[in-house]
Amino acid sequence: MSNRILDQVMNANREFVEAYKEHNRQLESPPPSKIPSKELAIFTCMDTRLVDLLEQATGIGRGEAKVIKNAGNTLANTFGVVVRSLVMAIFELGVNEIMVIGHKDCGMANATADGLKEKMISRGISEDAIKVIEQSIDSWVDSFHHPLKNVENVVRTLRSNPFIPKDIPIHGLIIDPNDGHLELIVDGYAHLERK
Repeated sequence: MSNRILDQVMNANREFVEAYKEHNRQLESPPPSKIPSKELAIFTCMDTRLVDLLEQATGIGRGEAKVIKNAGNTLANTFGVVVRSLVMAIFELGVNEIMVIGHKDCGMANATADGLKEKMISRGISEDAIKVIEQSIDSWVDSFHHPLKNVENVVRTLRSNPFIPKDIPIHGLIIDPNDGHLELIVDGYAHLERK
């Protein structure tokens, strides 16, 4: 067996596809729709410990929600990739609710902007290129240090975003990556009721 990750993935995929086809033949079930059946979008972190755990901990199955991930579940700007994905999910794919789910023990919590820049330079990224995005790096990396505050800020930022409808409940939660326990930080329904 190869040590190359790509080879391992492709071998695993061949085995999966055969087993999956046989499983579906036995069930005679159609594939799920691209429209999320729970009308839900989840914005979360790319942490490897959340793979499979997040969906199981929230009771979300295949075809039930759109899941958007990035480092630290942070927003870069008003119409960045995350907001664009949410806009598409809302207006084209039937999403009517959003959950922002951060997590405890973020792998980025100890990262510093200076440390990141040093590592980038050591891997061949030019200092001139870094200078172009330096201010963004400085503010972005700092958001990892406080996952709870980040969730609150992301919810608040999405709620005030001109491209997100005001009738969409936006919830904020924190998940423990060790046992899947969810803690509610912001109840999006309560916010809508106060309006």
